[in-house]
Amino acid sequence: MPTASTHEVTQLLRAWSAGDPHALDKLTPLVYEDLHRTARRYMARERQEHTIQTTALINEVYLRLVDFRGTGWQDRAHFFAVCAKMMRRILTDFARSRRYLKRGGGAPQITFDEGIFVSREPGSDLVALDDALNNLAGTDERKSRVVELRFFGGLNVKETAEVLKVSEETVKRDWRLAKLWLLREMSVEKKSEA
Repeated sequence: MPTASTHEVTQLLRAWSAGDPHALDKLTPLVYEDLHRTARRYMARERQEHTIQTTALINEVYLRLVDFRGTGWQDRAHFFAVCAKMMRRILTDFARSRRYLKRGGGAPQITFDEGIFVSREPGSDLVALDDALNNLAGTDERKSRVVELRFFGGLNVKETAEVLKVSEETVKRDWRLAKLWLLREMSVEKKSEA
């Protein structure tokens, strides 16, 4: 698998934004391993029997990226931040649809006797995290972005600071405070569901 410098990825992103039809073809093999690693991190947090595979998640991101042709990519970190957001959206939408189906949406009617053989599926905290992150974004957009970039995107402190155009200390502080806020928010939500 080819390894590429940050500069090379940034040049290809900018060429793609400028309309070069071959830039995406050149870019894809250069970023695939990083995207795969990010997708694996996402999938590791999901339940074992999740029906979306890592490769399918990357393919879905790729299909959505094709529509981002005119985006003014800043750099490699910006690209991975957008990909992380897409992965979050894809998995959250999937979890929401599973929740809908779990509550009977579109399901055929079955008798009680048939229902005995249906196994229970563990709930996903991804929807709760997404809801909490959306609430945090309403309170503090930057802290929400820090969580998204670090937790979902797998960016380090320096890369997150570059994307958000803030200092590394600001990212560290926002990360600490956002984690506390989300833990509290998700704890309140779990108590209200009980």
